[in-house]
Parts: sequence; structure tokens; C-alpha cells
Amino acid sequence: MTTTAQWVAGARPRTLPAALAPVFAGTGAAAALDSAIAWRAVLAGVVALALQVGVNYANDYSDGVRGTDDVRVGPFRLVGSRAARPEAVKAAAFAAFAVACLAGLALVVATGAWWLVVVGALCVAAAWGYTGTSRPYGYRGLGEVAVFVFFGVVAVVGTAYVQTGRLNGLALVTSLPVGALACALLVANNLRDIPTDRVSGKTTLAVRLGDTRTRTLYAALLAVAAAVPLALAPSRPGALLALLGGVLAVTPLSTVLGGADGRDLIPAIAGTGKLQLAYGALLGLGLALSG
Repeated sequence: MTTTAQWVAGARPRTLPAALAPVFAGTGAAAALDSAIAWRAVLAGVVALALQVGVNYANDYSDGVRGTDDVRVGPFRLVGSRAARPEAVKAAAFAAFAVACLAGLALVVATGAWWLVVVGALCVAAAWGYTGTSRPYGYRGLGEVAVFVFFGVVAVVGTAYVQTGRLNGLALVTSLPVGALACALLVANNLRDIPTDRVSGKTTLAVRLGDTRTRTLYAALLAVAAAVPLALAPSRPGALLALLGGVLAVTPLSTVLGGADGRDLIPAIAGTGKLQLAYGALLGLGLALSG
């Protein structure tokens, strides 16, 4: 019998705050255009959180049935640990996706933009396809691309759109550093898993690049996050607030560049998630103050 604590652990709650970073940033972009709508921002947050939970359960299920999680140095997995039946974890994933779809549908009705249904369907398909299907793209080194697109560009621009009713360049630029930090979180995670992923045949981008270049990529993604507020500063000086989150980058960056591996990388992964959340909140606040 799977306990409630095990289901909560399987949802990987430490990843959930980072799912809100694009909502904060997108809402800040909307506020900068004097168009923020609180209840729509809240619904966008529900969509983001539910999709993140769904992704976590979906990965747990797919990796578990493939045997990828038989040897883990990372978070608790329900299927890999035999704590839950695969079918139950799969059902939990789709229940989370259903919550995301219902919240998203409410936003579609509110905005009248029915093409958002297609965007939502693509989000769910991407969430499942990362490790699901017969040819998961996460096993071919494309995970970072999907994370940048869906947890960066789509999430930020989408959050801004449902509040402003239009696509705008500010939201697009804002999405770039948020997507970069989402990628950095995945890069740190996959860096930790290089040895076990090689054995299991999971060819992530980290496996393709190798240890040294993966660490360099992590640093480059953090550099992108630092550069964008500087680029926005002439027209939106409040964006510089995001740089205050840089203090949270010191420890994970030094850990990654210092050569830590295995379990020693877990604090860096957690630190990157905290950085992503703080950065998104500060960037959103700065943009709102510049509106």
C-alpha cells in the first residue's frame, strides 16, 4: 500500500516552486504593460504546477517500467522503488494533466483564444513524450530544448498573453532567461545521472556532451540569465532586480564547476531550483515596477 508521504515524495515537491518562476515573470511582463489580471495569473500558476506534477509522475512511470531507475542517486521514485504499481503512477500523471487542462480551458474561455487549446495539447504531449512513447525525446538529448520552449517561452509568453490579450516582445525577451534557468536545472540533474544513464541507454544531452562540457553549458545558461536583465535595463530598469538573485547562484555554480558528482550534486540541483524561483519573482517584480 503506497503511503501519502510516498505519493508526495514521488511528485518531487522540491521542483514545484520552480514551476512558478515563468508565471511570476510573465505576470510581471503583463504588469509592465498595465494589463495584469490576478485571477488569470493564479490559473496560469495552477496550469504550471499541475503540468510539473504530471511530468514528474510521467517520468517516474516511464523510467520505472524501462528499468532506468533501478539504480538511483537522485530523488525517491515510486515505480523504481516498487512502492507503487506502474499503472497507478501513470494514472496519477494523467490526473495531473487533467487538472492542468481544466485550468487551461478556463483561461481559454476567458480570453476567447481557442488556439490556446492546441498549445495546451502540445504541452501535455511534450510532458508525456519526454520519457514516454516508444521513442522518448529525453533519451535522445532533446530534453533541454523542450524545457526551454515549454517551461520558458511558452510558459512566460502564455502567462502574459492570457492577461494582456496579445503577444508582445517584452514577454518573449523575458522568457529567454527563465528558459535558460529551467534548462540549467535539467542540465545539473542530468550531469548527476551521467554514469547511470550511460548504463541504462538513456542518451541525454549530458551524456552526449560529456562531463566537462556539460559543466560549461551549465555556467553558460546562468550567464544568459545574468545578461538579459542588463539588456532590458535601458527601457525597463527594474529588470535589474533579477540580478539580486545572483547570490543564490554562487553555491550551485561553484559546486558544478568544482567537479562534484553523484549525490554531491544534489545540493546544486536544489540550489538551481531556488535560484530559478527567486529570479522569476524578482524579474517579474522589477518589470511590474517599470510599468
